[in-house]
Amino acid sequence: MAILKSEDMDDMSREDLIDKMEEMKLELAKERAQIKIGGVPENPGKMKEMKKTIARIKTKLSETR
Repeated sequence: MAILKSEDMDDMSREDLIDKMEEMKLELAKERAQIKIGGVPENPGKMKEMKKTIARIKTKLSETR
C-alpha cells in the first residue's frame, strides 16, 4: 500500500479519501492481528506510516466539510 502525501490527497475526492482510509485501516488491522498471534511484522515502520497516513486523511476530511 502506497503512503499518501498531502499533495496527493489534494487531488482526491472525498469519497476516494474515505475509501483509501478504510483500506489502510483494514491493512493495519491485519498487521496487528499477525503480531497478536505471535508473528513478526515484515516492516515495523510500515505500521507507523499507516497510522500517520490515516491521521492525515482524517485531518483532510475535517478540513473539507
